Amino acid sequence: MIGEILGDVQGQDAGRLRYEVQQLLGKKAGRRTLLARDLQTQELVVIKLLSFGDDFEWDSLKLFEREAETLKSLSHPLIPQYLNYFEVNLPTIKGFALVQTYIPAKTLEQYLQSGRTFTEAEVKQIAKALLEILIYLHKLHPPVIHRDIKPSNILLGERSGNSVGQVYLVDFGSVQTVLATETGTRTVVGTYGYMPPEQFGGRTVAASDLYSLGATLIYLMTGSHPADLPQKDFRIQFEQAANVSPSFSNWLKWMIEPSLEGRFSSAVQAIAALDKPQATLPTLVGSKPDGSKIQLTKNWDSLEIIIPPAGFHPSIVFTALFVIAWNSFILLWTISVLSAPFPTNIPFALFSLTFWIAGFRMVYKFFFSLFGRICLRLNAEQIALSWELFSWKFERPRPSRRQSINKLVYIPKHFTKGSQGTRIAVPAQLYICSGLQKYQISGNDVGIKSEVELEWLAHELSEWLGLPITRE
Repeated sequence: MIGEILGDVQGQDAGRLRYEVQQLLGKKAGRRTLLARDLQTQELVVIKLLSFGDDFEWDSLKLFEREAETLKSLSHPLIPQYLNYFEVNLPTIKGFALVQTYIPAKTLEQYLQSGRTFTEAEVKQIAKALLEILIYLHKLHPPVIHRDIKPSNILLGERSGNSVGQVYLVDFGSVQTVLATETGTRTVVGTYGYMPPEQFGGRTVAASDLYSLGATLIYLMTGSHPADLPQKDFRIQFEQAANVSPSFSNWLKWMIEPSLEGRFSSAVQAIAALDKPQATLPTLVGSKPDGSKIQLTKNWDSLEIIIPPAGFHPSIVFTALFVIAWNSFILLWTISVLSAPFPTNIPFALFSLTFWIAGFRMVYKFFFSLFGRICLRLNAEQIALSWELFSWKFERPRPSRRQSINKLVYIPKHFTKGSQGTRIAVPAQLYICSGLQKYQISGNDVGIKSEVELEWLAHELSEWLGLPITRE
């Protein structure tokens, strides 16, 4: 098609053709992307051509028309501008053409194929630029979801000083608006390796674009397509292949979290986290130990750890017998005291209150070990630790402000000398310091017996709080 002239001119010059094809930029089934010159303005333009053929599908035309309508409504300096849309009716080709502005820049894919590598600082610049574009798209009414963010759909201009270059987002051929999904059928589009799990089911939200962007950034850091990297529980395992700082690695993990609930929910949230410095994290257990019954639920705004009851073990039988004996003795004592003459029995009755309190505490601990649970909850405002038994809930210590958290302490299991010189085992401990309060989720009163579980929880808390682990 080189040298062919397309497009009807409107107005007085009707009948003349307008766009002279200069170069074929890309080609796939039923579609061609052409570089052409506008004979009216002498400017270079890009023409996306959808042609009718044996492999033509009506869904392709629907997406093509949606792309044209979307571009027509957009106005952003880093997105191609809509120029024209017309029907092509030539002897050699019939279809529709979308004309948009030409951006003289190479794609990230082309840069990578030519051997260019990107530093972490450069990748962060690219990430921030694209997040700014996504903020614009996702805040439109209705929101516009790109659905196909990948290296070949991102253009990068030449370097300028310390800047990596101007970043552009192109190819809105897979675009979706929220209105489109509410009023019609969903079309599954995207590129394998860059598509989040929900997109395979035809569902896409703003956070879906964040996943695709995260996968794209991983490609820039590793030089490997995300689909070629190992996966575990549907998570891309990129850490071994990428030389990135722990804080940026953690940020990327939030971007490519398979679960929508665990991923950043918006580009605004993602860019705020990217700008926030995070502490270097230690290397501990990175995944939930096999067989652990601890429940951990987290997203960017909140984290909840639920520690189940310790459950039955042989020593609890002795505890139960002791509790029964203790409270039976106190009950008999109290009955005998109350049967004594008044008021001489009052001091003895008051004296028994201390033993009743101790007895109730033992009963509470007995039932708590069988049916109770401990919940640590953190959000943007506060930290709270509650001890819950049936419908009773006790917060100990009292909740405090999240901003007051200043230390995360992990103490491995160790031995100390007793008064007789004997070795006494001290169980592993994990606690968070917030001002003068100490929120401990381990120790003798808690049903965590495995040190591996504590290391895992320490890693998760350190990652979420952005605090290093203090070992004592």
